[in-house]
Amino acid sequence: MAPDRTIARRQIEGSKKNKTRLTFVFTANADGSHKMEPLIIGHAQRPRAFDRKSGEQLGFYYRSNAKAWMTGLIFREWLQKMDQQMQDANRKVLLLLDNAPSHVVRDLPLTNVQVFLFPANTTSKIQPMDAGIIAAFKRRYRRFQLQDAIDRDEQQKADIYKVDQLIAMKWAKAAWNDISSKTIANCFKHTGLFERETQKNEVGSEEQDIENELKDAINQLPISLPMSVHELINPKEEQRVAHEEILDEDLIKLSSSQDQEEEEDGEVMDENPAMSTKEKLNVLHSCISFLDLSNPNHVIAHKVLRNIQFEIQTIEKKQTILDRYFCKEY
Repeated sequence: MAPDRTIARRQIEGSKKNKTRLTFVFTANADGSHKMEPLIIGHAQRPRAFDRKSGEQLGFYYRSNAKAWMTGLIFREWLQKMDQQMQDANRKVLLLLDNAPSHVVRDLPLTNVQVFLFPANTTSKIQPMDAGIIAAFKRRYRRFQLQDAIDRDEQQKADIYKVDQLIAMKWAKAAWNDISSKTIANCFKHTGLFERETQKNEVGSEEQDIENELKDAINQLPISLPMSVHELINPKEEQRVAHEEILDEDLIKLSSSQDQEEEEDGEVMDENPAMSTKEKLNVLHSCISFLDLSNPNHVIAHKVLRNIQFEIQTIEKKQTILDRYFCKEY
């Protein structure tokens, strides 16, 4: 979504609305020391951006159905997987959930996860995820989006907000990983379910800094009627219910439509071809040569870029060895 009220209200002539929808499931404990891998639900089993690979092969916990919604079937699979993880870690946990139609727990043989469903109409007041954790995620995700839009604008690309599903998923995963344990613990305290906050937490300034970055980024973009940061991270279309308890007969319809969805997925692909190893290394070399190692921040960046360079070179060497092995004549 563009941070422009004009674009949000009407489709610009000559542009195609991106209909790709994703649902994310986030889980964390009360002190923020353990964040589970996010579950991502999309429309297609293997969108074009996946390049014929599965979500698992790309490093994601990914499921799909025609609506990209959480369903009872996906929820039960996710909950049983969580229970198994807690068994393996020898932990017993209390899982707090809103009372959504898809959150069906009956008849599940859970041993290490006890589920507590909040009463109806209380989620916004006492659900920790709604007490600021999801908002923290959205700020970080939008920061990735706006930074990318600024880069595309500088490169004079036609649609600066264009992004494919795989890139969006990578941003989302990085945004979730970036949320600190302090932020999560602070949001749990705000609900009043546990100990109340007794002193001012430093987390507020961390989130305010990100909001300031978003404001600056919006001001750098060619926008006729800019949104506020609040509007950007809380768009109306995201307030729609993304849960559904699907009946058995509906599963057949969803299954039969999934293959068609893979071909007709409405996402817009980036026109840039994949970079070769040589091209990647050349870009890294240019970035490294630009750095001023008398600057402490540049020293940190230098270390990161060198690590990336080493990873790329290592992968290339392994691939070369494999290619030589399979090309041997016996």
